[in-house]
Amino acid sequence: MKNTLHTRAGHLPGQDLSRTEWVSRSFSAHGRTVELSLPRISPDQLQALAHYTALSAKTQLAGMPVLEIVDIIDRVIARMLDANHPMRREMDALLPIVSGFDAEMTRLGINACLKNFRRPQLLRFLAEDFGDIGLLDGFRPRPRGGWAHACGACLVGHVWAGNVPGLPLWSLVSALLVKSGSVGKVSSAEPLVASWFAHTLAEVEPRLADTLAIVWWPGGETALEEVLCREVEVLKVYGSDAAVAAWQRLLPAGKRLLPHGNKLSVGMVSAAALDTRQAQLAARQAALDIMRWDQQGCYSPQVVYVERGGALDPADFARHVGGELAALQHSFPRRALTLEDASSAAHWRQAQELAMLQGQDVELLGGPDTPWAVAYFATPRPPEATALHRTVCVMAVDRLEDTIPLLEKRRTWLQTVGVAATPEELFRLAPLIARTGVTRICALGHMTTPEAGWHNDGRFNLLDLVHMVDIDPCAEAAAEQFATYRD
Repeated sequence: MKNTLHTRAGHLPGQDLSRTEWVSRSFSAHGRTVELSLPRISPDQLQALAHYTALSAKTQLAGMPVLEIVDIIDRVIARMLDANHPMRREMDALLPIVSGFDAEMTRLGINACLKNFRRPQLLRFLAEDFGDIGLLDGFRPRPRGGWAHACGACLVGHVWAGNVPGLPLWSLVSALLVKSGSVGKVSSAEPLVASWFAHTLAEVEPRLADTLAIVWWPGGETALEEVLCREVEVLKVYGSDAAVAAWQRLLPAGKRLLPHGNKLSVGMVSAAALDTRQAQLAARQAALDIMRWDQQGCYSPQVVYVERGGALDPADFARHVGGELAALQHSFPRRALTLEDASSAAHWRQAQELAMLQGQDVELLGGPDTPWAVAYFATPRPPEATALHRTVCVMAVDRLEDTIPLLEKRRTWLQTVGVAATPEELFRLAPLIARTGVTRICALGHMTTPEAGWHNDGRFNLLDLVHMVDIDPCAEAAAEQFATYRD
């Protein structure tokens, strides 16, 4: 059919693709359809793939200088950023249909993500975690004596959620930088970006084509999950808390789990940001963070705390946010909701309307047919998850410090706080925010665009993927007695 596109996902190095079973899935959005074929592998195939990938990493990556790997990744990303490259044109056509997101939002979001992996940013990644990047190439002297070497895991497993396109790049690139092989399980909801990266890597540097594999299977297939857990040394899991817990139960003792489960992020707006010149900008920045990826990222704000005492009061700020969301709908339309998502949004709206009827200090902005909603609360409360898809709570506080005890009640789930405040306020609040469990503080408007080298959920991108090997000073001293030049 004219409006139907066809493509394959996955990357299975060393496998006979003619003997691989392929499962077809159909995606429709924006008046077009994608027929996507996904590889359906068996436990034996997965085990063989894991062994092949780990061996390829050992032979191709282990002896390669890390700066050469950086240059290869940079060339891969440059090609993925090239709007005229055939594979990029294909992705620009396919991703909005598969994900359902607006095409321009997707293009800009993917570009923003890719730019984090250019050569200067990769060097920042390495410097952030290691200081001396030579640790990945061999033993380096330690200031206190002796020597140290950072060795990447033989094989890293990745289990990705499909909520935000581009998510797999963070862990795939990290594994390459520490010279580890990778087996990544893509989500049924978004299997394209990881496959695109793998195919581009094979095109740019065929020597590394076999060092990573991209696989898929329906969730809950225990036999395949057990093979992955048994074969990898480190397992990174992105998903719900329930999904993380399920993988944890399967992981044998001695294996390392790096979990990225459910998270909650909030914004904070100081009275200083609510003067007649800055208030509209602050509202727009908040709306941009709410609009990007329709709040599907853990870093997307679901609550914005607004300080009283500015030229614009918090209730009016909430209305400004609503106006900005309405304007952004024209440029970046919200994706169509599934029945489940539509039901969740309706339930959330009904809860706010019921609170209004009960006389609570709540005002709901945005009608039942608008693709956004802002609930304004005159009395603040601890942050709670909204229905996502551009639904947000704006809460008034007398002072931004008043948010600290509210945040502490959600310590387990906090991730990012986006701040619009003066420098003095930022550095007064930052230590207080840090003690609530928050792992990232950024400018409002930048919550959904983390910078290269950020500590996702407070963890290291690279250090968590290596083990350190030390040569004690005594070994060096003892070796002297066996030297041919000894006294």
